[in-house]
Amino acid sequence: QVQLVESGGGLVQAGGSLRLSCAASGSISSGNTRGWYRQAPGKQRELVATITSGGSTTYADSVKGRFAVSRDNGKNTVYLQMNSLKPEDTAVYYCAAVRIGGSRWRYWGQGTQVTVSS
Repeated sequence: QVQLVESGGGLVQAGGSLRLSCAASGSISSGNTRGWYRQAPGKQRELVATITSGGSTTYADSVKGRFAVSRDNGKNTVYLQMNSLKPEDTAVYYCAAVRIGGSRWRYWGQGTQVTVSS
């Protein structure tokens, strides 16, 4: 059974930083693409960032230059460093693993709340 467990969310003031972690356990290789999504109240879930097994990354335009995704394959963990946070970054953040295609992923975490106060 595969589990993705996010951590690191919380309440932060605008301009602050948070680092999210997503630890994978169970029968899942560290060598696959991982993603970070977020969903704000009343909005659709949106892709924030992805990282391949080789370390290639993509970012949503709204977070480029402020967020950075990284991974530690030895720990089977992916991170999302979020800097210069804005109130509009407030959302539940989810990690995903093993991309099937488009927005379809095989595994999802339970989510962690990030709240940015103005």
